[in-house]
Amino acid sequence: MANINHHFLKLQSGYLFPEIGRRVAAFAAAHPEKAPHIIRCGIGDVTEPLPQVAIDAMHRAVDDQSRRETFHGYGPEQGYAWLREAIAEVSYRQRGIEVEADEIFVSDGAKCDTGNILDIFAHNNSIAIPDPVYPVYVDTNVMAGNTGCVRPDGSYEGLVYLPCTPENDFVPRIPAQHTDLIYLCFPNNPTGAVATYEQLKEWVDYALANDSILLYDGAYEAFITDEGIPSSIYAVPGARQCAIEFRSFSKQGGFTGVRCGYVVIPKELMGRDAAGNQVSVSSLWKRRTGTKFNGASYIVQRGAAALFTAEGQEQTRALIDYYLGNAALLRSACMSVGLRVWGGVNAPYIWVQTPAGWNSWDFFDKMLREVLVVVTPGAGFGAHGEGFFRISAFNSRSNVEEVCRRIKRLL
Repeated sequence: MANINHHFLKLQSGYLFPEIGRRVAAFAAAHPEKAPHIIRCGIGDVTEPLPQVAIDAMHRAVDDQSRRETFHGYGPEQGYAWLREAIAEVSYRQRGIEVEADEIFVSDGAKCDTGNILDIFAHNNSIAIPDPVYPVYVDTNVMAGNTGCVRPDGSYEGLVYLPCTPENDFVPRIPAQHTDLIYLCFPNNPTGAVATYEQLKEWVDYALANDSILLYDGAYEAFITDEGIPSSIYAVPGARQCAIEFRSFSKQGGFTGVRCGYVVIPKELMGRDAAGNQVSVSSLWKRRTGTKFNGASYIVQRGAAALFTAEGQEQTRALIDYYLGNAALLRSACMSVGLRVWGGVNAPYIWVQTPAGWNSWDFFDKMLREVLVVVTPGAGFGAHGEGFFRISAFNSRSNVEEVCRRIKRLL
């Protein structure tokens, strides 16, 4: 009998979002008359159609595949040059940020990348993770054998947790001890918090002083409307020596069902081998990509590239503004009934403190049972998420308006 990776057995019983799905399905089965009226504001999945420029580009790409002279088989593992150049120009250079096309690696999504990046790092690194946090960061480290066992509060031995609380506006403070790898996510999932230039500079300075690497998840950067908030970690001098940036088209262009994202790894970024010699992180990721990945599809990459045209940028902005409009309505509704609220500005998530006496999962059940609204319990994002819940603004405007009415009835 084959041995298994025993680290998987340390994982808690279920990933957060399948557990939400299980509870909702059980409630719907028990109350079939109510099932059609359930509104899901839990998982951060988009609802609106893709930008028309992306649809048109993918249609043309499908036609390309029907003719021998324009057919594309295996593409470059790192991504087609025309997409990487468009990303470098529009997302970075036009904003005064130094990123070159050959430092960009196109993938099938940031979720995969933030987990897969662990392939190129050793198991003896100290790893810092904000709390609350996107569960993938924690679970993939558990799977990789980078943690001990789970504690009663849901945290894991072997990780350095960075508390995110109302007192620090859900932006983690610099740790007192040395850490090798640090996960950061801004705009943040789940809290909707954003980091100022000064706060990001503190992290870059810490990483440079400690020879650390920042794993910076910028999946929601398109939602930043405040010109004072950096759109990239590379806006901070020195970040090219200490940071990897992950980005996604899932929310920027509504590609959750299409799948496309990218990683930026500057040439200057170095790690160390067992003998203490410097090793290029980019070269290792390139080697890993060439071995384990055959590239995102030609059709999808054509759709992604269309988002960087002038028309694509306009349509993408309209899509982002739509979801930000939803967020403003949800934020206002929660505040109107006296709930403490964070996020919903420069971010598509609203982070809400539960009423006094309610824990996260009990209030999740209350909202599902009494007003047929699905949210995400904060406890599913870590120990410091207990006592909060997340509302996603990814929904139709009519659904969001109805959720607002139901929230006001609930409290």
